Amino acid sequence: MSPLAKFSLRLALYGLVIAWLAGDLFLFHGPLRRKIDLADPSSQEAIAAAKNRGVVARVFNHQITRGQLERAVYERLWLEGKSPADISPQNLKILRYAALDELIDHELLRVKAKANALHLKVSGEEINERLRRLLGRFESKGAMESAMKSQGIASEQALRDRIAARIQQEKYVLMRIGPLSQVTDEEARSWFAENESHLATPERAEVRHVFIATLERTPEEAKTALDTALADLTAGKKDFATLARELSEDPATKDKGGALGWMTRERLPAGFAAAVFTLPLQKPSLVRGSLGWHLVEVTARLPVAPRSFEDAQAEVLAALEAVKRQQAISRYRDALRRFEAAKIDVFHDMIAGP
Repeated sequence: MSPLAKFSLRLALYGLVIAWLAGDLFLFHGPLRRKIDLADPSSQEAIAAAKNRGVVARVFNHQITRGQLERAVYERLWLEGKSPADISPQNLKILRYAALDELIDHELLRVKAKANALHLKVSGEEINERLRRLLGRFESKGAMESAMKSQGIASEQALRDRIAARIQQEKYVLMRIGPLSQVTDEEARSWFAENESHLATPERAEVRHVFIATLERTPEEAKTALDTALADLTAGKKDFATLARELSEDPATKDKGGALGWMTRERLPAGFAAAVFTLPLQKPSLVRGSLGWHLVEVTARLPVAPRSFEDAQAEVLAALEAVKRQQAISRYRDALRRFEAAKIDVFHDMIAGP
């Protein structure tokens, strides 16, 4: 074959390849075009493929799935002692969007915190403390492990990693909003002046008791036992501490002479508080409670006492700082959401759901 013929053949083959590529890309939407479209997250093909995988939102191309969203909704309801069946479809939809907002913010903060990881060290003790607090929300470690599995957390180390990431995000936010949560002395004094009456030390009573429960006996049996105890106390046969040690079924006080210490109305059950704050001082009496009978003695009582700014300063500063910190966090998260809006995709038709 002559050189001219070979050149013509190659030219024809190149033409065919170019024509095929052009057709694939622009005419019949072939495999190459589909592959390119799928590589572009904003294309209709990529969005459809993501929805088919159950994706409800994307943040920096990180995908949030319907399964993750439902687990977040379930956890919110579980913390309130509810299930999806307990709320209306409209409220469930609102809850889904609220949970999705949390997941989106979490991902935005994860990316930001990761970029600043060198400045956001998390100690093992910080993780251990957060883990202890989490465990306290469950009846047992086994119950926590079951909840972990339902949330897709495979091991305790995976849980520790999640806790560390969450603490790191919290530190990142505080690093960003730190100055905004500071409270000046003038602000604290002004707030104290407006709320001084609410900060007074409430009426208090120093109380001791002997308690007998009515769970495994009749109320009459419990009362009879305490009537006998009161008679022994009045006759001087036994003192209060001895009766508490021998009879009381309150493990926190029975070996302390039955002492509850200084109590306010808010720290006592309503019915019990009403009796405690009307009984004469140092006159043991029987009081019926919701769980049993009490032999109660009020040994001292203090009236409502005003507090100076200096006395309440630490409490006022802590409360105001907490409020300002929460407001600053909310504003920062809103600003971050607006700033990164182009990196967030929410597929609303995937959220409504049943």
